Amino acid sequence: MQRQEKGQQQRKPAETVTSSPEATSSEPVTPAAETLAQAAQPDSPVHNAPVEPSLEEKLVNVEKRAEELQDAFLRAKAEVENLRRRNQEDIARAYKFAIANFAEALLPVKDSLETALKVETPSIESLKEGAGITLKQLDAAFKKNSLTEINPMLGDKLDPTKHEAISIVPAEQNAHTIVNVLQKGYMIAGRLLRPALVTVAQGKAGNGGT
Repeated sequence: MQRQEKGQQQRKPAETVTSSPEATSSEPVTPAAETLAQAAQPDSPVHNAPVEPSLEEKLVNVEKRAEELQDAFLRAKAEVENLRRRNQEDIARAYKFAIANFAEALLPVKDSLETALKVETPSIESLKEGAGITLKQLDAAFKKNSLTEINPMLGDKLDPTKHEAISIVPAEQNAHTIVNVLQKGYMIAGRLLRPALVTVAQGKAGNGGT
């Protein structure tokens, strides 16, 4: 009997040792340890969460974007400068050769005049015929370059934007109407080049000059 009791006393520490793992497993798990355990799982939200870039990476991205914007600005500036230079060249070229078309249209007129002067003993008829041909060539040159005559008719109302009254004369027609055209006027492309010189009526007798 004593041997059996001794054997039981010797086995008690062993039982205590075997029960210790159960006590250890029942200890509470901390939140940090639980988070680490979740992160270790591939399907966990913590494991799949996007990684926040570091400050150095953000700085590199910002510098790269700044370089791209500066390059785009320099390209746009160069393009604007090239466009401005081309426009200036076009304006200078247009100003230099503005009358090129008109001068080309006048060349036949000059040729006709030179031909007429080569005739040693021209007749009146040949002179008139040559002058008529030359005038037609000149009219064609005017028409080609939008140069039109201002030649008002008798009785037309005076237009200060196209006519210049030289004198006022008594006439049996309404006041401020054209009596005579002393010199034709001209317009080019709708713009007054030279007003027509005219005389205008003072007014019919008995109407008070109005």
